[in-house]
Amino acid sequence: MSGSAHMEVSVPLSEHEQRLLEQIERALVDDDPKFASSVRTGDRRLKARRKLQLGALLVLVGLAVLVGGAVAPSVPLGVLGFLVMFGGAALGVLNYRSATGAVETGPAGQRGGSTARGRGGRPRRQPLKNRLEERFRRRYDQ
Repeated sequence: MSGSAHMEVSVPLSEHEQRLLEQIERALVDDDPKFASSVRTGDRRLKARRKLQLGALLVLVGLAVLVGGAVAPSVPLGVLGFLVMFGGAALGVLNYRSATGAVETGPAGQRGGSTARGRGGRPRRQPLKNRLEERFRRRYDQ
């Protein structure tokens, strides 16, 4: 994972946690089967990775068209290449976080809403050590 600062740690669930998860899943299917089937249909990360790969491919194709427009002095071809490149970059940027699985979590493991905020009002991520310690405490305090 060179170039990626994101580390994912998988922790196996205890038998009790697995039973609770199964009960929650059954209750979800009973309460809202349409939502449960839409959640179950596919891995969001896989879809986001495909969009990220498509974005990278569009950037390369757009670059080739842009260079082709510069070689054969054609302004419309160059503009088209730039637009394709820009669209691919936008697709990649918009799907990067979902594709890599990076999720911002607050101090209690809740998404967003952290009280510690960095530049631009965005929540700062806790160091990995602190997040693992917090997860350990929550798991064994129950």
